[in-house]
Amino acid sequence: MKFQLSFYLFLIISCYTYAQETFTVSGTISDFANGKSVFGASVFLENTSAGGITNTYGFYSLTAPKGNYTLVVSYLGYVTIKKEIVLDKNQSISFELQEDTTTLDEVVITAEETEKANIRDPQMSVAVIKSATIKQIPAVLGEVDVVKSIQLLPGVTNNGEGSNGFNVRGGATDQNLVLLDEAIIFNESHLFGFFSVFNADVVKDMKLYKGNIPANYGGRVSSVLDIRQKDGNSKNFNLTGGIGLISSRLAAEGPILKNKGSFIVAGRSSYAHLFLKLADQDNTAFFYDFNVKGNYEINQNNRLYLSGYFGRDILNFDDAFKNAYGNSTLNLRWNHVFNDKLFSNLSFIYGDYDYGLELNFVGLDWTSSIKNFNVKYDFKYYLNNKTTIDFGASAITYNFNPGEVRPVDEDSSINEDILDKKRALEGGLYVNAEHKFSEKLNVQLGLRFSMFKRLGGQPIATYLNNQPVVYNEALGIYEEGIMTGEIDYDKGETIADFSNFEPRLGLAYQLNETASVKLGFSRIAQYLSLLSNTANATPLDVWTPSGPFVNPQMANQYSVGYFKELQNGMFSVETEAYYKTVDNRIDYIDGSDLIANNNIETQILEGESRAYGLELLLRKNKGKFTGWLAYTISKSEQKTPGGKAGGPGINKGEWYYTPYDRTHDVSLTGSYKLTEKWSFSGNFIFQTGRPVTYPVGQYEYEGLSVANYGSRNADRLPSYNRLDLAATFKPNYKPNARWKGEWVFSIYNVYNRKNAASISFGQNLETGVNEATRTAIFGIVPSVTYNFKF
Repeated sequence: MKFQLSFYLFLIISCYTYAQETFTVSGTISDFANGKSVFGASVFLENTSAGGITNTYGFYSLTAPKGNYTLVVSYLGYVTIKKEIVLDKNQSISFELQEDTTTLDEVVITAEETEKANIRDPQMSVAVIKSATIKQIPAVLGEVDVVKSIQLLPGVTNNGEGSNGFNVRGGATDQNLVLLDEAIIFNESHLFGFFSVFNADVVKDMKLYKGNIPANYGGRVSSVLDIRQKDGNSKNFNLTGGIGLISSRLAAEGPILKNKGSFIVAGRSSYAHLFLKLADQDNTAFFYDFNVKGNYEINQNNRLYLSGYFGRDILNFDDAFKNAYGNSTLNLRWNHVFNDKLFSNLSFIYGDYDYGLELNFVGLDWTSSIKNFNVKYDFKYYLNNKTTIDFGASAITYNFNPGEVRPVDEDSSINEDILDKKRALEGGLYVNAEHKFSEKLNVQLGLRFSMFKRLGGQPIATYLNNQPVVYNEALGIYEEGIMTGEIDYDKGETIADFSNFEPRLGLAYQLNETASVKLGFSRIAQYLSLLSNTANATPLDVWTPSGPFVNPQMANQYSVGYFKELQNGMFSVETEAYYKTVDNRIDYIDGSDLIANNNIETQILEGESRAYGLELLLRKNKGKFTGWLAYTISKSEQKTPGGKAGGPGINKGEWYYTPYDRTHDVSLTGSYKLTEKWSFSGNFIFQTGRPVTYPVGQYEYEGLSVANYGSRNADRLPSYNRLDLAATFKPNYKPNARWKGEWVFSIYNVYNRKNAASISFGQNLETGVNEATRTAIFGIVPSVTYNFKF
């Protein structure tokens, strides 16, 4: 801590002396056609070391000694701008970039504007996916899927078809922080993982941080998925949409006041359930979502943004099973430019995730929710052309409703039960400095201080010897501890209090013009956990805050990488090795019961996890054929000793595979532009099967065969592999046409592989023979979609 403060002080003092003889040019970069801000554009003074990239809102700032310069603005796919300037005073110059119609459409994944920028940037383990790239990838049932596109990157997997979320570098789904315009999304899936909640028509860009997470992010130990919505067209009114076999979407955008503000409104819905109604089936399974965003420029230094999202899933099977869940978010942001060096963003964010379940065959009605309110104030200070400093603060209040259980009708055997509501406050302060020590060495140093308070307003159980879980030596099992009473806490009281310093470090050393090595380290605290003792998330899984019996997860991740550009940027190679440890990772005792359990601490044990691996990403960036090959070899393991509860722990206290372990993961993605009218794309995926627990024996009880299970996650499902293909046809291709339409024909799982989502074991009651049943979600799925823009 003392070293870091001294380091910052040294930078500020030394650079301040330098700044006395310099002047600053700053401004914003936007798109000429629609007025949208351009993030990641390269801005530099020619033949000098003064340069940088625009931030999320298109702002840039360069500082250099007095003199005459050529200011260069460039961005992939746009015409480069060069402007002669006289830097004899601080000045503001903004630019509008025009699209370069002589270049091919962008169909590459890139960490920044060019591979060269990626080589020099100390930030590693990060990928940016453009909306155009996402739409090129074949998708199940023809619905473009933002989340599934990131699963084609090294180090990113999921739990199979029809599963929620994604896993990053051997981490669980709850270890990913998912943000939509800064708002927390607790469930990023529609229809239990078949689709994501993100409409590709309104996605501007998204960043996935797999490691070396910047200090302005906190709260999750594996990754951050930061998705930003489009700002809307400030010059012209446009309609964008698509009509598919099971879903359609429509987006409208245009100016509020021309060149002063803009809006975008989008809606999407599935309608496959309507065909079930025609077939006299009462089953219903559909989703809908709604996106809105607007912005208004008050003056040159102030702009307001208002964005929101509302999504809902409805499932109904013969009126016996009803499930509804969804996310709602609202974000009001104020961008302010204090001067040519200091930029700020103040955000007020509200989020609500609720889910309900009705089981009429048992008379159960279950509802639950999470509400949060977040205030963030972020600053970016351009000290000079070598040093930028980010700093800020945030505070989040949480209100958890773990569950309300009510009988469906008077004949129900279910008793009404309302679980204790939980409240918490999470705060953070951060500072992050990036400094160019030389033309070859670039360093990013950050520090985050996080705090978490579990607040009162509920009773907390106490246990004999402070042990909510105890080991029964006679039976050889873990049981609930002996409750000795309860402590009632008022809303103004603190039940538990945690705080942590979280250092971050990134270093890039450029070996030559086309190659560099990078080092990264991050320490992160996670104060929320998703309680689920199943391989895939269910409607009854609930989030719980850290408290007296649940400690925050603490992760340390180390990474090293080599980055190389080949044949003048035609190809690029990225390799990274990582090692990650997580303390206080919970797992569940055998036979744990999490449903409507007010004392969840009686069902869990705390242990540690580790994950390590090697990632390779080979990309072809130019030409008619572009694409990438991603390969990951990795391990993800967990160890859960008995601890205070005594006993051997899980798997005798030895390391065992987590459900997210994939030894080998291969993704091959490509796109070929045959003509202006026809283009083709495809992807092939191979993964080692996920770990599962199979029975190793059996015994008979009252005439029934009962399975006896072995070590946890000691077996695996069969390997997963799949090939998808797509063709895009533009029947009336005219670059300047007002109406632009295209047909997308795709085949998901071309060779009809029946990949196992699960394998269950049981006894055939007719034959008495033990059987293994393999469940597959998808076979071959052809689809056709018509997309348009007007």
